[in-house]
Amino acid sequence: MTFAQVQSGVPHLTYQVSWQKLPEDYPLSDEPVENTSQPLLAAALRESLEFIGFLISERLVASNLGICATVNGKTIVKAPDWFYVPRVLPLEPQRTRRSYTPRVEGDILAVVMEFLSETDGGEYSARPFYPYGKLWFYERILQVPLYIIFEPEGGTLEIRQLVKGLYQVQQLDENGRYWIASMNLYLGIWHGTKAERTGYWLRWWDENGNLLLWGTEQLEQERQRAEQERQRADRLELYLRSQGIDPDELLSNN
Repeated sequence: MTFAQVQSGVPHLTYQVSWQKLPEDYPLSDEPVENTSQPLLAAALRESLEFIGFLISERLVASNLGICATVNGKTIVKAPDWFYVPRVLPLEPQRTRRSYTPRVEGDILAVVMEFLSETDGGEYSARPFYPYGKLWFYERILQVPLYIIFEPEGGTLEIRQLVKGLYQVQQLDENGRYWIASMNLYLGIWHGTKAERTGYWLRWWDENGNLLLWGTEQLEQERQRAEQERQRADRLELYLRSQGIDPDELLSNN
C-alpha cells in the first residue's frame, strides 16, 4: 500500500490518498454505457493501435475499466471511456483485470478520455468532495498528465494538460491535432463512416502525418493495390499483343 498527501486547493481540505488493489469480491458498477457511440469510439481507437503493434503486454489500453484510489479512507472508482497506461505489472496466469490501481499495479495513467454524453456533463465536474467529480479526480487525486474530452456529435476536441498540478487547455495544431508525446502519436478528429455509425471519430496519426488505418481500411487498400496490379498486367498484355508478341509464349519459354 502506498500513501500520499494531496493538497486540494480548497482551504482546510487535504486528501490522504492510498493505493491498494480492490478485493476480489468488491462490487463494481455494472451500469450500461450512456449511448451506443461510446463503445464504438473506444474500440476504434484501440483497433488502429493494435495494427501497428502498439498494444504490447507491458502497456494497458482499456475502456470502462475501474480506476481505483482510496481517499480519506473511502474507496473511489471511476471508469473512464478510454485510457492508456505506459507500463503495468503482468497479471498472474489465468487472471483477468477487473480494475486498475495506479502505483500498485503499474504507472499512473498517461492519458484519460471521456466522451461527452447528453446527461449532466459530469466530465467537467470539479466537485472536491466525495464521491468527487471526474475532472477533479483525474487532476487532483490521480494527477493524470492528459485529460481529453471529446464531444462526438459536434466533433469538438478539448485537451487539458497538467501544468504545476492544474489542468490547462491546450491548443490544437494547424491540422486540428494534438501531439501526445507519451504515445509518439497525434490525436485528431476525422469524419466518416465505420460499422453502423457515421459521424465524428477520434483518430491517430503518426509523426509523419500518416493516418493509422482501421482493419477495413487496410483491406480496402490491399484490394485497390491488387486491382491496380491487375490493370497494369492487362495493359502490358495488350501492348505486347499489339507488337505481335504472344505473352503466353514468353511465359512458356521462361
